[in-house]
Amino acid sequence: MGRITETVKILLIVNVIFYLGTMFIVPQAFDLFSLWFPENPNFEFWQPLTHMFMHDQNSIFHILFNMYALWAFGSPVEQLLGQKKFIFFYFSAGLGAALIHTLVGYYHYQAGYDALLSSGFSPAEIQDVLHKAFDGIRRTGQYSYPDIADADQVKGMIQAYSTSAVGASGAIYGVLVAFGMMFPNVELFLIFVPIPIKAKYFIPGLLLLDLFSGVTGFSLFGQNIANFAHLGGAIFGFIMIWYWKRNSFNNKRWN
Repeated sequence: MGRITETVKILLIVNVIFYLGTMFIVPQAFDLFSLWFPENPNFEFWQPLTHMFMHDQNSIFHILFNMYALWAFGSPVEQLLGQKKFIFFYFSAGLGAALIHTLVGYYHYQAGYDALLSSGFSPAEIQDVLHKAFDGIRRTGQYSYPDIADADQVKGMIQAYSTSAVGASGAIYGVLVAFGMMFPNVELFLIFVPIPIKAKYFIPGLLLLDLFSGVTGFSLFGQNIANFAHLGGAIFGFIMIWYWKRNSFNNKRWN
């Protein structure tokens, strides 16, 4: 971890401005810039981009951890890629994270929708279930759902429909993968693990934890984590770095 690079510095400043601005100056902008499910009336076309600058306002640790990771891993990646290529990489990984997160949301949404259809609900009645659940979540944090055999699928549908995604984590996971591919033997020290772990082992292990949490719903790091957004950013980051390394990106810097 050396000096902070120019793009990383700007990204840090913009994230902090958005965080403080939506908390103290324009609170209603938080929903406007968060990433909502496309079937939700709060969804807007710019949200796959703007959600990268939103962070959980109930816990400062969300933005602190993300900005620390951006500084620690983003600067060496930018130094190697160059500024323009890093900007393209960062936002592409973030958009990829939004895409994978939304596709997984559609999977859960369709599963719940089909379960209600097979139980005799009409499309209008299903929309009523969604609207009432969303309203309950917004008002009290709780919601009701039909008591059918496939209730877990209905709950997954409601969660996909009613929960917004925020954070730079998807883009940062892309940066993590890039760091691991560029500097595989760098030893990383973790607060909760007293021994150094090489990047080529630590980063795949982190991705496996996200995959486990996304599939099982059990997380070591708390609930309401968009695990598949993390994986999406990592996948897009891997594809870009793999392609650039294959084509000798060190000789094709954009700046």
